[in-house]
Amino acid sequence: MIIGTTVAAAVFFAGCALAFVTIEGVVVERARVNRNMRRLKNIDLKATDLRRKELAKPFAGRVAWPLLRFVGRFAKKFTPAGVVERLAHDLVYAGSPVAWDAERILATKLVAAAGGFLVPSLGGPLLGMAPVRGIVGGVVFAILGYYAPEWALRSRAGTRQAAIQRALPDAMDLLSITVEAGLGFDAAVKRVAGQARGPLGEELHRVLQEMQIGKPRAQALRSLADRTSVPELQSFVLAMVQADSFGIAIGQVLHVQAREMRLKRRQRAEERAQKIPVKILMPLLGCVFPSLFVVILGPAGIQIYRSMLSN
Repeated sequence: MIIGTTVAAAVFFAGCALAFVTIEGVVVERARVNRNMRRLKNIDLKATDLRRKELAKPFAGRVAWPLLRFVGRFAKKFTPAGVVERLAHDLVYAGSPVAWDAERILATKLVAAAGGFLVPSLGGPLLGMAPVRGIVGGVVFAILGYYAPEWALRSRAGTRQAAIQRALPDAMDLLSITVEAGLGFDAAVKRVAGQARGPLGEELHRVLQEMQIGKPRAQALRSLADRTSVPELQSFVLAMVQADSFGIAIGQVLHVQAREMRLKRRQRAEERAQKIPVKILMPLLGCVFPSLFVVILGPAGIQIYRSMLSN
């Protein structure tokens, strides 16, 4: 009797254990399947999110800029190295605009030239213009479109360098005063960079950043001279490098440089004043004098004409 009870209890517990193991296996397998399904769902959602983010970008970011990049690479292969180097220098002088390089400038030139040629050539006949005139206009606009981006880049570079040249004498005065007051050169440059506005302040901030990451002062100043085409700034960099090399007092060098820059600024102002009579000559001859002649000689001409008719 006892043996039968024991066997029954053992079978019962074995059945319970087997049922528990079976149920546990099913639950674990189902949990694993659900976990994998959630992962696949998350992957699909991520892919959908990436696709939505890509499609949410503007047309310029998805199509225009990649197309310009491809055209720029193609144009660079057939462009002389000197032209590419000149464009790179102009970009540096213009302040290195974000996302612009020589390849993109070349691509813009080609696209503008193609658009300038196709619009008059194809649109002229639709507007009733003779085909020859449309082709001639297309050639003219193609030439203008090809050179327009480069002209705009040079104009921006010239404007930026002129701003640096105008702000340089005052910045050198402040730099000389701060150094003579006891500040070190790096601290004085930081003070002047905080006070200066415009391109000169940006260039001085860049010099400070280069020195902070470990670049020697002389090399940072030479890089400043390479990024600008202002003769006074290049002369200042050369004087500072030589003073740093030979151990000359920086305060005296800065004082001399500031005085020379003030003198050159006054000479430039006098030169521009001397050019004013020559520049206003053509407006006088083309606009002012004809009006004066009409006002002064008009009544006399009318009287002469009436007297001739009366006779």
